[in-house]
Amino acid sequence: MRKHFLTLAAAMLSMYAAADVNYQVIPLPQSVTLDASGKTTLLMKGQAVSYPADNARMKRNAEFAEEFLGLKPQAELATKGRKKAKDITPVRLTLGLASDNPDAYQITVDKKGVLIQGASESGVFYAIQTLRKSIAQEQGDTITLPWAVIADAPRFQYRGAMLDCARHFFPAEYIKQFIDVLSLHGVNKFHWHLTDDQGWRLEVKSLPELAEKSSHRPYTIVGPNVGAKDADNAIYDGKPEGGFYSQQQVRDIVAYAAERYITIIPEIDLPGHMVAALSAYPELGCTGGPYFVRPYWGVDPDVLCAGNPKTLEFIKKVLGEVCELFPSTYIHIGGDECPRKRWEACPKCQAKMKELGLQKEAELQTYINQEVEKFLSTKGRELIGWDEIVHGGLSDNATVMYWRGGKENVEAAKLHHKVIVTNKWFCYFDYYQLANRAAQPLAFNRDLPLSKVYSHEPIPEELTPEEAKYILGVQCNLWSEYVASPDHAMYMLLPRLAAISEVQWLQPEKKDFEQFKGRLAELEKMYRQLGYKFCMSYE
Repeated sequence: MRKHFLTLAAAMLSMYAAADVNYQVIPLPQSVTLDASGKTTLLMKGQAVSYPADNARMKRNAEFAEEFLGLKPQAELATKGRKKAKDITPVRLTLGLASDNPDAYQITVDKKGVLIQGASESGVFYAIQTLRKSIAQEQGDTITLPWAVIADAPRFQYRGAMLDCARHFFPAEYIKQFIDVLSLHGVNKFHWHLTDDQGWRLEVKSLPELAEKSSHRPYTIVGPNVGAKDADNAIYDGKPEGGFYSQQQVRDIVAYAAERYITIIPEIDLPGHMVAALSAYPELGCTGGPYFVRPYWGVDPDVLCAGNPKTLEFIKKVLGEVCELFPSTYIHIGGDECPRKRWEACPKCQAKMKELGLQKEAELQTYINQEVEKFLSTKGRELIGWDEIVHGGLSDNATVMYWRGGKENVEAAKLHHKVIVTNKWFCYFDYYQLANRAAQPLAFNRDLPLSKVYSHEPIPEELTPEEAKYILGVQCNLWSEYVASPDHAMYMLLPRLAAISEVQWLQPEKKDFEQFKGRLAELEKMYRQLGYKFCMSYE
């Protein structure tokens, strides 16, 4: 009688649960095979989810299953032989899935329960996220899961998103929320833009004035499409802007991201975009200053002095502490938009050119890049930078992040340079999302609708299959000249992050924008539940 009562109670509970489980999530799994029988399995809140007892990362995955799915973590050894185990549907987290892709996973829902297998711990985590999104609209204590096999693996191993915290500072609490959003979409690299002309955001203990002085500006230029050319006659908001991340905050954020299988790649932009640093250490500039943290945007002529031996000492001090804080193999050195005007007139730079036998000022940047690359190699790290760093030659270990579009990434891949595609025409999320600009928050003076993001194909057709292997992945970038608050940043990110996640995850033949929009409507319900701001119209 008791057994029949339990069965009836479970059936009654399932009637009150929203029976709307949908495995067609974002990013779309590579394969979803529903069982022809139409049978279902009951998932109950509070039931046990087992994991290998001797694996701390799998234990953390089980805790995510508790947070996202309402399950109760139980180490495998603790659940074996339990008498009550037969009264609940087992959910098991396991490793050992045969795949060359460490992020691969398989979810099997059948009469035995729910089995999640990963090629590694990260694959198990992505499987949990897929199940989380599949049941996001369910309510109540029970969830009815159709029998199915979901087999999945991402197309690219590098799936990135960048946030610029130099132009506007975002608090540490928001950085964690940003990381949560990335993990929801299967992103595994967070490129953290920490320094620029408008602010220095990282504590460097050996150079304390970077945090004390270079992290603050007294006001910010107001208006669309304004920059250095407008500085003398511009309107300024009169509001101080500033902030930096302490080393303890950085360690905490790095650990938070690592739990979610996200690697943080720090960027210290050099030798250009360094005026904030020069405001604290003016002797590192060609003119000696005085310099001030820029309250306006654009490319500034003042850069690090390439002929001053103290410049490399400064860079190595900074990057030495960066390497202690960030375990990422990649250390991003920027390298973009570095004018040579000051170097042309600087006696120290001209003397360095003569010493090295250089013919052009541009070669001074190559000299700095190569010195930095050698230093990073002593730390077991690899240099990555924007595509300007490729001019003048790099080692085979360097990776190039192509932002300007065009065919440069084709040439780099043909030369067997490792490439990350961040094409501004498809990947710059500081652009407007809709044609009606008046209905949106202020943005950069270009348009990037959702449909264009989704249409992006990062591997050029000119590449052979062997050359295409050098395209390691895709990254979206959120620059913050006009993005001054967490809500604004989230609005610019979503739902375009959903579109770029499918560019990062799916083979091109599997993409279908109209079908994607139907799945996006379900994901947006989740955005609302989580309190995320997002653009609610599509083009």
